Amino acid sequence: MRLLPLIAATFFMVSGGPYGIEDILGAGYLKGLIILLALPLLWSLPTALMIGELASALPEEGGFYVWVRRAMGPFWGYQEAWLSLAASIFDMAIYPTLFVLYLGRLFPAWTAGWHGIAWELGLIALCCIWNLLGAPAVGGGSVGLFVLLLSPFAVLVVAALWNGSHLPAHIAWSRSGDAGGLSTAILVAMWNYMGWDNASTVAREVDDPCRNYPRAMVASAALVTVTYVIPLAAMAWAGVPADSFSTGSWADVARTMVGPWLGMAIVVGGTLTSVGMFNALTMSYARLPMVLAEDHMLPSLLARKNGREVPWVAVLACAVSWALALRFSFERLISIDLILYGSSLILEFIALVVLRLREPALERPFRAGSFVTACVIGAIPTGLILYADFASRREHIAHMPALVLGGLIAACGPLLYSLSRIRRRRRPEQELPAAAD
Repeated sequence: MRLLPLIAATFFMVSGGPYGIEDILGAGYLKGLIILLALPLLWSLPTALMIGELASALPEEGGFYVWVRRAMGPFWGYQEAWLSLAASIFDMAIYPTLFVLYLGRLFPAWTAGWHGIAWELGLIALCCIWNLLGAPAVGGGSVGLFVLLLSPFAVLVVAALWNGSHLPAHIAWSRSGDAGGLSTAILVAMWNYMGWDNASTVAREVDDPCRNYPRAMVASAALVTVTYVIPLAAMAWAGVPADSFSTGSWADVARTMVGPWLGMAIVVGGTLTSVGMFNALTMSYARLPMVLAEDHMLPSLLARKNGREVPWVAVLACAVSWALALRFSFERLISIDLILYGSSLILEFIALVVLRLREPALERPFRAGSFVTACVIGAIPTGLILYADFASRREHIAHMPALVLGGLIAACGPLLYSLSRIRRRRRPEQELPAAAD
């Protein structure tokens, strides 16, 4: 992938446009926009700096797994991969859910009962087939989907600015929404700004990764922020009540403000963003079981590739796992996703500091500032992750608190690592990798 497809793929791994941010307005427009403007500085920028340095210094397939393994050894590398793959089970269930929510806004009968599950499974199958065509096909497709899904929003923003010009300046901001939705707004915004490290797992398939990864991080971070802030600010200007928004409400607003045709276009865009995000993340996550298999920590079958260098067995295995989590609610999926993903992100920030200490001579085409800066930039994201864990304490999944479930899933990592070590010892000595622990 060249730079532009990498930016587009990263955009979909993180965002996919304004779809999914509607629940932020539970805190009102003003608070919602402050959150959307603050998190890029407090959450996205530190993460992008960390990824820019590590991805340019170690542009290897497997990305963050390789960084943590090199910094802290095989055990922690395995935990990083396990946490990311476990988080993906819940993360990847969100996009088929959004797909059905938007489709149901236009054709409710199409998503009723078992039809909704059929659409979700169809989306998973489509993206698996698309991924089997290779990373360039996924990156190129992301560019096209980006243009298609944002075009209706460009029309909606213009219409909102026109309508708002006829209203008193205070009208949109006086509808401040429910202050009790602040915590939910922060969690939803964090989820909408996370996933920057996912692009690192396909480093071997990126053109000039040492140069293009830092550039892609900066460009995609700016792009994501703009595509969130401008549409919401336009809705506030147009006087659309904040409390009228919920997941999928963009179509209703477009239909009311402009006409049925734009509402339909927004719905189509919502389905496209779900496809784009699921497709790009399939490319990213499927490389993790592949590199674990290459390191003899998973069955070698998962490392098999097709003629386009795609780990096709890993793609299919991940798809089956993701399909099992389709029935959870949007908010519950976000809670457990943040708990598991946040833990893996903390390990990446630690790896940044450890590699500065252990390998000061490592060539770093891009540096995230001085050593002190490298130590400090992870502090605020870590604080936000701990806040998300605390805020999720009342969410229940599978009849237990989300935080407890997340802890149990994380605790499986050391056990699975021990089993992988036993398996490796039973393999013939000549088949073990030279760098075996």
